[in-house]
Amino acid sequence: QVRLVESGGGLVQAGGSLRLSCAASGSTFGITVFNWYRQAPQKQREWVAGMSSSSSTFYADSVKGRFTISRDHAKNTAYLQMNSLESEDTATYYCHAIKGGSPFWGQGTQVTVSS
Repeated sequence: QVRLVESGGGLVQAGGSLRLSCAASGSTFGITVFNWYRQAPQKQREWVAGMSSSSSTFYADSVKGRFTISRDHAKNTAYLQMNSLESEDTATYYCHAIKGGSPFWGQGTQVTVSS
């Protein structure tokens, strides 16, 4: 099993930055993909960014150029650097990992952007 714990959320003014962390523990060997998703109140969960096992990165159009996903293999931690935050980025952010074809989710961290 893989346990994912997010941290780094909080309240920030529009235009500001936050860095989210996703610490993986347990049976982490073989995690191939990390993703970040978010869910705003009364909206469906949406994919935000992803990183493959070859370190290729992918972004939703809404965050491209503002968010950066990265991974520290030694620390078994994934990150989401969020810059130029907008009120529309307010949501609970979830870390998601895939190992052996099985998905694992974190509990989420709240990001609130005030305008």
